[in-house]
Amino acid sequence: MNELVNHMEEINRLMARYGVKFGIYKNGEFHEQLFPFDPLPRVITADEFDYLERGLAQRVDALNAFLADIYSDKKIVKDGVIPEDFIFSSKGYLPQCEGIVPPKKIYSHISGIDLVQGKDRNWYILEDNLRIPSGASYPMIARSLTRQASPAAFSTNHIVDNRNYADMLKAVMETVNTGGINVVLTPGRYNAAFFEHSYLAEQSDSILAMPQDLFVENNKLYYRRYDGKDEQVGAVYRRLSDEYLDPLCFLPESLIGVPGIMDVYRSGNVALVNAPGNGVADDKGIYYFVPHMVKYYLGEEAILHNAPTYLAFYEKDRKFILDHLERLVVKDVSEAGGYGVIFGSDLTKEKLNELAQIIRDEPRRFIAQEVIDFIDLDIVEGDEWVPRKADLRAFVLTGETTKVWPSGLTRFSRNPDSFVVNSSQGGGFKDTWVLSR
Repeated sequence: MNELVNHMEEINRLMARYGVKFGIYKNGEFHEQLFPFDPLPRVITADEFDYLERGLAQRVDALNAFLADIYSDKKIVKDGVIPEDFIFSSKGYLPQCEGIVPPKKIYSHISGIDLVQGKDRNWYILEDNLRIPSGASYPMIARSLTRQASPAAFSTNHIVDNRNYADMLKAVMETVNTGGINVVLTPGRYNAAFFEHSYLAEQSDSILAMPQDLFVENNKLYYRRYDGKDEQVGAVYRRLSDEYLDPLCFLPESLIGVPGIMDVYRSGNVALVNAPGNGVADDKGIYYFVPHMVKYYLGEEAILHNAPTYLAFYEKDRKFILDHLERLVVKDVSEAGGYGVIFGSDLTKEKLNELAQIIRDEPRRFIAQEVIDFIDLDIVEGDEWVPRKADLRAFVLTGETTKVWPSGLTRFSRNPDSFVVNSSQGGGFKDTWVLSR
């Protein structure tokens, strides 16, 4: 471990050299910054990972079943498990996706599930990311660099090799491919996760394509090569948001979409990874119902549990939230990246009253959760090891079967007083070691 610490600056320098960065738009300007890497890994035992693997696969299978249902028969609504107006008022629900059945009936091919481990040692799901979850590339390249810096650490510890993520991704794309090449579609150089787009394309033997490289002809999607020749595309791992994907279907002012791609998708002539419309399933309000989905679709009790959550939409829960606002964390269901997260304990009485009125006026907009005192992990700060809050983004890939990548993105807060770990909020990341025995 000391050898890894000794190489910390070198590894971060190499990451900067390789462009391992993420971008942030702030005040109308684009800024790139490094995602600071800490060499002390998070270690997950084989037994613990087996438990997480079963729980995560179960959850993602239920979420895929929900998406298939909600864009077709809507049985879960008809049976009163989830209120109808709660579904259709979600910003993630897209009526343009009604009736579309994607190849192999898979909606969320790559799911990023965020968890924390409480000091009671139990794991809690914080949120599900089923649209374009990012972050797998960071532990991939970190593992590669740390293996070079300290081969002994990996020969003396029984660590599952995490370098198979690209193969898992490729296998998923091949499973749903409708005939043609695999493409990673990036909106371009100024996207926050452009490094990841290019890295995953290279590692998975896919073509990195800009929107202008793709076009529709005779209800099929084609990629125009540098030599002017056209190749049919069978699967697109798209890394741009739903609303910008096709200006003929969603936002007409989108300059980064591919006109007509949704018609090709609707006809079954191309696979889109992940499926448009998935946002209805990772709405923070819908999160409240996921354990019910597991029971409804799979006939099983949920293995992994949500953080204790209250839905302002329900009068009883809303009253509880308003009565205990000072000790809860309130989340705006339409925000992401650590934004829209408000800790009641941080607010003055005046601000608490203002928040309470907003919740009364817009109850569908908010959930509230008990604050989970999740574990600290040591990070290197100067010459010291200091504890900081950390979460885990697990990556679950669904193709022929649903599999959990034996690794993940461990993010930590660099602020000793903060529970928010997102990179956009100044956090860093660690490698995640899953032990093989």
